[in-house]
Amino acid sequence: MLQFKKVGFYTLGCKLNFSETSTIARQLQNAGYARVAFEDHPDVFVINTCSVTDNADKKCRSVVRKALRINPEGVVIVIGCYAQLKPKEIAEIPGVNLVLGAEEKFNVVDYLEQKSIALKGQSAARAIKFTKDFVPGFSSNDRTRTFLKVQDGCNYFCAFCTIPLARGRSRSASIGETLEVAHRAAEAGAKEVVLTGVNIGDFGNGTEENFYQLVQELDKIDGIERFRISSIEPNLLSDEIIEFVAKSKKFVPHFHIPLQSGSDRILQAMRRRYRTDLYRDRILHIKSFMPDACIGVDVITGFPGETEEEFMVTYDFLRELPVSYLHAFTYSERANTTAVRLTDVVPKEERYERTKRLRVLSHKKKKAFYQEQLGTSREVLVEAEEENGMMNGFTENYVKVKLPFDESLINTIQKAELLEMDRDGRVKVELLNEPIHA
Repeated sequence: MLQFKKVGFYTLGCKLNFSETSTIARQLQNAGYARVAFEDHPDVFVINTCSVTDNADKKCRSVVRKALRINPEGVVIVIGCYAQLKPKEIAEIPGVNLVLGAEEKFNVVDYLEQKSIALKGQSAARAIKFTKDFVPGFSSNDRTRTFLKVQDGCNYFCAFCTIPLARGRSRSASIGETLEVAHRAAEAGAKEVVLTGVNIGDFGNGTEENFYQLVQELDKIDGIERFRISSIEPNLLSDEIIEFVAKSKKFVPHFHIPLQSGSDRILQAMRRRYRTDLYRDRILHIKSFMPDACIGVDVITGFPGETEEEFMVTYDFLRELPVSYLHAFTYSERANTTAVRLTDVVPKEERYERTKRLRVLSHKKKKAFYQEQLGTSREVLVEAEEENGMMNGFTENYVKVKLPFDESLINTIQKAELLEMDRDGRVKVELLNEPIHA
């Protein structure tokens, strides 16, 4: 075995990637490696990539160059979605030793034991059809919130999306196995757990178990104070899930529900599995049970065929809905998706301009939501980072707050009154000296 001692990680992309990075890091630590900061001259660099944006190649090359500046003799391993989609291109990046795909990335330890790891430009990424196993995990030591991986892959094949090509078919562990991982997260000190995956509402696909049953069982776990549901498809967010969250003491009133377009014609072209009437119903149902719930929305601008009139349909649909913020993405052509074959391509300048308009709308929505919360008392999970003598926290309904730095408050939940919005968009709070959980 080659004498590597220190390993550093660089994670790009989503919450799921952070969860998987932590899982791989624990595997390496159990094998005798020390996890160090990426800048702390590691012997091995593991770069976990993302494929969602169109600058994945540029970002990957930039991180590889950074690794080689830190340690020119270091071994560079690239994993993640982009590694699965473009293994040959990544293997040709100067300095890359090894590229691991979706199936192979959880076997980093085995590859490091091979003498050939010192060679450059190797790829061990097999076709995605061979990826069938589900590897559970949770993030640790990265952020105050813990990301619990409950599902992977997707069967939907939306016209714009490469995720099924990068991660394979939908799969998950059993409820019992998922609870075991959640208990380990609790033992590691997690106060808030975010359920994450590619399509988490599809948990249990092909079995007799489902996401609603998982939510009910997670709610019973001792030691974890909050559960937060990450992005969930509107057609999989049932009334029973919404109503359970409304009465739960652990599942918080925060939902992130992708819309992508407010035009039913565009939704059909995108191969989405719902229409705007169902989406509106989901939002109004949440608000009827949880008036103070925070609701985030994903939306894509400039999908092929989207006219200015149809964009305005989307804009007006979102403006009128009681949602709290938007994640606006500019459509980008992705290889091997059905959307790249569509005509009526929207000029990039128009795509970017529409995205800017939605981001302005998002700012207005978020500001209005925050102002509605002023004067209320909320439970704030305090985070670790210090910035100009201040620290951040999030309420149960995802309002970002600021308070004077106090190390003793890190990773505690505090009762606080929301006072006023600051110029930086955060809300100043006054602690009510009623610690909820130490």
